Amino acid sequence: MSDSPEATSPAAALSGVPSACVSKVELRVSCKALLDRDTLNKSDPCVILMVQAQGQWTELDRTEVIKSNLHPVFAKVFMLDYYFEEVQKLRFEVYDIHGTHSIGTRDDDFLGGVECTLGQIVAQKKMVKPLLLKYGKYAGKSTITFFLRFNLCCCLTQDLFSKSDPFLEIYRINDDETEQLVHRTTVIKNNLNPVWEPFKVSLISLCSCDEDRKLKCLVWDYDSRGKHDFIGEFYTSFRELQKIGTGSKVTWDCINPKYKLKKKNYKNSGVVILSDLKVRNSKTLDTPRSKFCFQVAIDFTASNGDPRNSCSLHYINPYQPNEYLKALIAVGEICQDYDSDKRFSALGFGARIPPNYEVSHDFAINFNPEDDECEEIQGVVEAYQNCLPKIQLYGPTNVAPIINRIAKLSAGEETIKDASRYHILLILTDGVVTDMADTREAIVRASYQPLSIIIVGVGNADFTDMQILDGDDGVLRSPKGEPALRDIVQFVPFRDFKTASPAALAKCVLAEVPKQVVEYYSHRAISPMCPDPTPSMDLMHV
Repeated sequence: MSDSPEATSPAAALSGVPSACVSKVELRVSCKALLDRDTLNKSDPCVILMVQAQGQWTELDRTEVIKSNLHPVFAKVFMLDYYFEEVQKLRFEVYDIHGTHSIGTRDDDFLGGVECTLGQIVAQKKMVKPLLLKYGKYAGKSTITFFLRFNLCCCLTQDLFSKSDPFLEIYRINDDETEQLVHRTTVIKNNLNPVWEPFKVSLISLCSCDEDRKLKCLVWDYDSRGKHDFIGEFYTSFRELQKIGTGSKVTWDCINPKYKLKKKNYKNSGVVILSDLKVRNSKTLDTPRSKFCFQVAIDFTASNGDPRNSCSLHYINPYQPNEYLKALIAVGEICQDYDSDKRFSALGFGARIPPNYEVSHDFAINFNPEDDECEEIQGVVEAYQNCLPKIQLYGPTNVAPIINRIAKLSAGEETIKDASRYHILLILTDGVVTDMADTREAIVRASYQPLSIIIVGVGNADFTDMQILDGDDGVLRSPKGEPALRDIVQFVPFRDFKTASPAALAKCVLAEVPKQVVEYYSHRAISPMCPDPTPSMDLMHV
C-alpha cells in the first residue's frame, strides 16, 4: 500500500459532509399508575422533556398539568427535529406540580423519569417504559408511553356547544380498539356558543391515514379540580368530515348516553358543526418508518498485517479498539436503534477459513453459514475478536460477492408490495478493491434494490480510486455503460476522523442514507407513511 497523504482535520472533513436530513416529528406522552404523592387529592402530574447537549441536560419543553389524575393523557405535542444519523438523547421527568403558579420543580414531588434516544422511539412509533426514581429504583408500576408521528400539516378550527366552560377532546380508535387522544381544545369560559381558535393536527395523528377510521369526540364542562362534567359525545371519520361543500356545513348531535336512556324526549346536548375544510398536498415521505436491516462486511486480507503484530490494523489492543472496531461501533450504535430485532449479519472476505482453509470472499465471521447474525453490535464485536485467531489473512480484496449477496437478499423484499425493509451494508476495508469492474456492476444492479452501501476506508492506503464508487461526482456506471438508478454508496476514509468523536464519523457516513431511502421509495412510487392529501379543516359548534 502506498503512503497516505497528510490527513485532513475533522473540521475539514465535515465541511464536505452533505447537509443533515432533518424531519419534524410529533411526540405525545401519557402515563399510567403514577405514584400518589398528595395526601388529600391525587397527584397533579406534568412531564418535563429534557435534551442532552455536550453532556448537559437542559429543559426543552413541558406538558400541561392535569389535575388529580394518576393515569394522565397529555394533550401537549412535543415538536422535535429528528436527525437519522445522530444519537439524540432525551430524558422525561414526571412531577407532581403544587400550586397554579409553580414553574420549577425544586418543590415538586418527583414521580419518576426515564432516558432514551429519539431514534429508539422513532423505530417503535409507540414505546412503553417503566418510570424510575433516583438510584434506578422502580416507581412502583408507573409507566410512561410515547407516541410518535411524523408531521404533515393539518388545521382544525372548532366551535362546540357546552353548558358552561366547554372543551372538546378528539380520540382516534386504534386497530386494537384502544383510544388515543389526538387533540384537546382550549377551554372557553362561560359560553353556550363557544368558538375555538384554529389548531393543527397531522392526518396520520388524526386517523393513521385511514379515512374510514372511527374518531370519537367528547365534550366536557371544565372543572378546575379535574372532575370535568361529561356533556356528550359523537363519532365521525375523516371521510365524513370531507363531505363538507362550498357554503355548506356538516353537523353531528352531541349525545349523552345516560340522558338518552333516562329521558324520553331527549334529542341531544348540543350540535357540533363543521364549518370549513381545507386540504393541502404534501410529498413528504416518512423514510424512518422503514424497517432497517444492518449488515457488516470486514476486510481480512493480508495487507492488514498479522493480527498478532501491534502494527496490524487488526491488532486487538486490550486498552484501545483498533480502527475497524472504532468504525464498526460508531456506525453500528446508531443503526441498531432502527433494527427491530437488534440482530446484525456479520460477514468477512479475503481470508482462508477453516476447516479446509480455502479463500472465501463471503463468509460468516461466527462460522455459522446457516445463521450469520449476531446479537447487537457487541455480538458483532465479539464474533470479530473470536474470528481473528482462527483464520489466515489472505486476499485479494474482492467485495462484489458480498454486495451481490446482500442485493439478492434485499431483492426478496423488493418483490413485496409496499415493502418497508431497507438494508444498510457497512463495508470496512484497508485498500482499494481488486475487483473494481465486478464491484461497479454489482452496485449498479443493487441500486434498484432497497439497499445503501457505506464503505469506510481503514488505514493509510491511497483511496483515490474508491471515490469512483461514490456517485457524488457523477453517476456511477457499470463497465458496459449502464448507469446506476440512484446513488447508494457513501465512501469515507477513517483517517479523516481519527481525532474526531465517534458521533462525527457516524454523522458523516450516515448523512446520505435518509435521502437514499426517499429516492428508493420515490422510484417505486411508494410512500411508506400515508396518502398524499393532507387535510386542514375548520370545525365549528353552535
